Amino acid sequence: MTTQLDAPVLDFGRLEEFAGKVSADQAAAYNAVLVYLGDRLGLWQALASLESATIAELAERSGIAPRYVQEWLSAQAANGYVTYDAATESFTFSPEAAAVLAEEESPTAMMAGFELIAAVWAAVDKLAHAYTTGEGIAWHQHDPRLFSGVSRFYGTLYRNSLLTEWLPGVHGLVERLQSGIRVLDVGCGLGLPTIMLAEAFPNSTFVGVDYHDESIRLADAAAQEAGVADRVQFEVADATSYTGSHDLVLFFDAVHDFGDPVGALAHARSVLSPDGLVVAVEPYAEDTLEANLANPIAGVFYVGSSALCVPHSVSEGGAALGAQAGPARLTAAFRDAGFATARVAVATAYNLVIQATA
Repeated sequence: MTTQLDAPVLDFGRLEEFAGKVSADQAAAYNAVLVYLGDRLGLWQALASLESATIAELAERSGIAPRYVQEWLSAQAANGYVTYDAATESFTFSPEAAAVLAEEESPTAMMAGFELIAAVWAAVDKLAHAYTTGEGIAWHQHDPRLFSGVSRFYGTLYRNSLLTEWLPGVHGLVERLQSGIRVLDVGCGLGLPTIMLAEAFPNSTFVGVDYHDESIRLADAAAQEAGVADRVQFEVADATSYTGSHDLVLFFDAVHDFGDPVGALAHARSVLSPDGLVVAVEPYAEDTLEANLANPIAGVFYVGSSALCVPHSVSEGGAALGAQAGPARLTAAFRDAGFATARVAVATAYNLVIQATA
């Protein structure tokens, strides 16, 4: 039994420092709800169009009730997202902040992260059940904001890196795509990278597969809107049920989510043409926890993995590699699936690109 005499002696300086960190995290968590509402209700875009606005001006531009605009703007000023000028009673939204919060196509767009946070909070009761029972949560069991949020979140990475870093890092791949090959995207979600590739390489044909019916429906609609439906086809299939023969099989942030990554990779190998190639894009990670903890981005990856990646893999009875599996475990999965070669072709601040040949 622990008595008062056995209680640890607290370092009040460290206690104050840690309590301050938790207080700041709580403020950020509370404000995340309001930042998300700003995106959902168009407040950030309206503010960006005005650059500087009074409460009345932003209320008129956004169509939001003035009293709510007043409190929302005050919260954003208190949290450093906008600045307040008492002399003019106006709030200023900097171009830099707009590039992060209001411009969907910006290379620094980060609004999708708040939509993902909303989706994770919506699943908190399911997560509590999963954590206590050891059961999983499949992708389709999450709040629908997860599907659009993930597409938006990774869209920033795709626009920044897909055509400029990832593909050029795989020797000869861009040239093959330009000439015309058959490409398969496994776990395609809403189909954004598939459509981007179809736009960039009109001589190639593309198939995207995902087990989630609603994602495939939305991907089909997006392909029609983009004008690439003549060379892009989306189908409902899981990671081991698709067919055909393909010159390139792609996995975008999917391998670590599978319940049986080795089985999924082995199936991909079985549909490759004789000179075919598999390319998997995964979150950047090192091979040990201590090395990952030195990476400032790892906090986001581990949180996402705890709420999304591991629960889905467990739902499939799975290996639960997690979003910080690291290159050694990932390339080992390729070798266990029978690939002759598997190596990291590209490493960026956010991603690993693995290429493998049969």
